[in-house]
Amino acid sequence: MTLIKDGAVADDAWTYLGDNDGPLGDRPVIIDFARWRSNDTDLAAHNGPLGIRMRSDQPPALIEPDLGRFDLVALEFPAIADGRSYSHARILRDRYGFRKDLRAVGDVIEDQMFFMARSGINEFELAEDRDTARAIAALSDFSVAYQAASDDLTPAYKLRHGSAID
Repeated sequence: MTLIKDGAVADDAWTYLGDNDGPLGDRPVIIDFARWRSNDTDLAAHNGPLGIRMRSDQPPALIEPDLGRFDLVALEFPAIADGRSYSHARILRDRYGFRKDLRAVGDVIEDQMFFMARSGINEFELAEDRDTARAIAALSDFSVAYQAASDDLTPAYKLRHGSAID
């Protein structure tokens, strides 16, 4: 896997843990929602960075009360036709105010990365067969967007005729 973080290739310090893996130590670990929900005693004692992986059928409301505990939320994109994690990213950023790392995992393809970033995702886990340079370039595929999103790109309606309509 290759990790792109904030538009550049980055080392991945995080380790995915299965349901029976342990002890956790102080290293950065990503667990799935089921393990978090089980109130694992290893998790309560974990002092290192903690991330959680959410499937697309698990809405962010499930972790909203605990968001302050997580340094990373990994959102699964299981297939190109399943866009629920776009909405989950936007909800985490805009409704719940989550400002730490949001990672796209699963079926992450270059054609969708610009839109994932507009939803608030800043990390992308790419399969080894993906073109890393093309993936980074895809983050700036478009210079104009038609609607507001979780990024800083000014929507086209605000740019029209040089106006700054709010």
